[in-house]
Amino acid sequence: MKTLLTILLITLSTVLMATPTAHAAAEPNYAYVDVAKIFDEYEKTKTNDTALQTAGQEKEKDREKMVKDIRALKDELVLLADDAKVKKQEVLDEKIRELQDFDRDARRDLGKQRNDLVRDIFQDIDEVVKRYGERKGFDLIFNERALLYRHDKFDITQDVLKELNKSYGKKQ
Repeated sequence: MKTLLTILLITLSTVLMATPTAHAAAEPNYAYVDVAKIFDEYEKTKTNDTALQTAGQEKEKDREKMVKDIRALKDELVLLADDAKVKKQEVLDEKIRELQDFDRDARRDLGKQRNDLVRDIFQDIDEVVKRYGERKGFDLIFNERALLYRHDKFDITQDVLKELNKSYGKKQ
């Protein structure tokens, strides 16, 4: 009986000693990324920002031309006789409405274009983070902004950014 008890204790202690090792292997593997930093430093973001700036500058040139025309009409209006002023005022009012419509449409168009580009960039980031996580065996990858505390050893931002820019470079 004593021998059976000894064997049982040895077996039980062996199992208990092996359990922490088995448990450690099953612990989740996790990391975090700074999505804002990735977004800002992604080459596609920089390229799209430049394109949006150029489009905005073109719209601004068109707007300035319209404003110049309105100012010229206002200057003419001052010099006209009362009966001619009414007709010129109608033209001026129409030009002002066109400018207001142009401003509204330009804001809407540029905003939509920017939103589409941002959505596309975040899809790229999501795909690369997912592929990176699967390839590296991560169970969880968090957004750095959602963490109250983090240790730098879990930060994979630069690795993901390199992979993202490499992937974008190949598409170009």
